[in-house]
Amino acid sequence: MQGPSGVSAILLAAGAGSRFGGGKLLAKLGNKPLIEHALDALSGALVDEVVVVVGADAEGLRETCESHGVVVVENQDWAQGQSTSVRTGLRACDPDSRAATVLLADQPLVGAGAVERLVAAFEEGARVAVATYGGKPRNPVLFSREVWPLLMTELEGDEGARPFLRRHPELVVRVPCDGVGDPADVDTAEDLRRLEGLHAGTNYKTGRKEIT
Repeated sequence: MQGPSGVSAILLAAGAGSRFGGGKLLAKLGNKPLIEHALDALSGALVDEVVVVVGADAEGLRETCESHGVVVVENQDWAQGQSTSVRTGLRACDPDSRAATVLLADQPLVGAGAVERLVAAFEEGARVAVATYGGKPRNPVLFSREVWPLLMTELEGDEGARPFLRRHPELVVRVPCDGVGDPADVDTAEDLRRLEGLHAGTNYKTGRKEIT
């Protein structure tokens, strides 16, 4: 990690992965658990800290996460949906953070390059910056601290920030991230096999052919 940027990264890793059959983030992609690929992809990002929100597999994930020098916080209400993990992550951020970038741990190909573009948009005045791929908004999403109170009161259920973004289009700046990230996610075991096939030999941070 580089800094100081005044920006925190929140990596959401609290879900049960029910469609996967459980234990999703501890499943191997190449020779490492999926969660470790997500953490590796964030190394070198323009953030001052990484806060990982765990829940269903907290015990199994904690050791791997802490070995990366990140902050690990447990969301006791994870079963109530992704919105509770976003709120948990925001509460755990450094009091001096000026913004937080929210990422999903099951999207291991979204890394430092996408975060860098969102931070640049924030520095240029964006209050909410959303990564787009092929023109479509996906993850990550950066929220300036001034909108955190709105997030805390409006987020609900398992849709995360999507309803919030639809309600407040005036706050949102779309940031193209084609070529510096890939929003491919892992919901099922088939998704993991597909990702393995598509990206075997690819460095998840740089795109170079060097990871195992």
